[in-house]
Amino acid sequence: MIVIRLAILLAILVLLYLTQRFWFISAWHWIAGIGQPALRSGLQVAWVITLAVFVLAFFDPLLGHVISKFGGKWLIAAARVWLFASLFGFIAVQLVHGVGWVSGVAASALSSARKVDPSRRNFFRYAAYLAGSLPFVAAAYGFAAGRWNYQVERVDVPIADLPQELDGFKIAQLSDIHAGDFMPREEVRRAVDMANALKPDLAVVTGDFISGEYDPLGDCIAELSRLRAPLGIWGCNGNHEIYAEAEDKAQALFQQHGMKLLRQERTELEWRGRKLNLIGVDYQRDHMTSGPRGPMLEGIEPLLSREHPNILLSHNPNSFHRAAELGIELSLAGHIHGGQVKVEIVDHSISPARLITDFVAGLYHLPMKNGKQAALYVNRGLGTFGMPVRIGVPPEITLLTLRTA
Repeated sequence: MIVIRLAILLAILVLLYLTQRFWFISAWHWIAGIGQPALRSGLQVAWVITLAVFVLAFFDPLLGHVISKFGGKWLIAAARVWLFASLFGFIAVQLVHGVGWVSGVAASALSSARKVDPSRRNFFRYAAYLAGSLPFVAAAYGFAAGRWNYQVERVDVPIADLPQELDGFKIAQLSDIHAGDFMPREEVRRAVDMANALKPDLAVVTGDFISGEYDPLGDCIAELSRLRAPLGIWGCNGNHEIYAEAEDKAQALFQQHGMKLLRQERTELEWRGRKLNLIGVDYQRDHMTSGPRGPMLEGIEPLLSREHPNILLSHNPNSFHRAAELGIELSLAGHIHGGQVKVEIVDHSISPARLITDFVAGLYHLPMKNGKQAALYVNRGLGTFGMPVRIGVPPEITLLTLRTA
């Protein structure tokens, strides 16, 4: 699996190089056709500078976040949106050219005259223009509208041996807020209001309150404290709290606002005379995160209940395999954002998230040792990271209803 992923990564890097080379040369040739020497020279210089700035912005994390530290987050976002749109635009153009070439070969084989049909050539040229522009239009939509299209997902979750009194118990889940330049405070407030309208019995937030150390963690948690549920608001840290060195601060802010951030901890919640065992853990490190690693969910066995249903808050959905082995009936996660971009081809979904996990978004099941089913729900998240775009993966507020299996 590691070899396959490395091969895929190498293929993506080669494709990115070919993509940027294609667009650079295409734009350079277009500029070279301008008749006014001064304008032509000015545009050539501007194009080279723009390309250099975008490359620096894209590799900002490798350069010590110099650009982001000096207020260049919008530039970084623009560079990443360009990379996405230009990649898929390049693929679309090449596909049209490929179809045109095949049709030309077929036409030549069927015709003795072997003439080039100008109408056919013009058709495929304009088709290439159209196909190449669609990803740029989609990226613009994903930035301007797609990332604000909050959707409520209502999901029934069957739980093995769930007491009848807990049938119908409702949990509101938010995840991956990523408060900051591309997730303003008022948008967090709007999501909280939508969650409150669902009238949950319990509210949980499964990590990634911010993206980096300069983001407004205090504002984000203050808005989350407006969540309303009889059994309170509970949460866990995500990987971006590690990056921002904000795990302890997030915990303190939760406590300050009357909430609880569970860090390798458990609490028993009582509802209609029955109890639920709620467990929360810090981000379970994997190949995506630096720092000490170990087996997923190492050492949490003492936190498990053998008498009451267990619910685990673990930002990384890849901990689900271990959770099922331990007999945890329900895991709640986020982290993946549903890939942020998803393309439907016939009845298949294509998402970059498939490169890092089998659990992209929605409800999943795995067998437990007792032969019954463990459940995982992966929230698509509220905010964005990398590029502020969502296409085919709307931000999510989840209402999970427990059902007796």
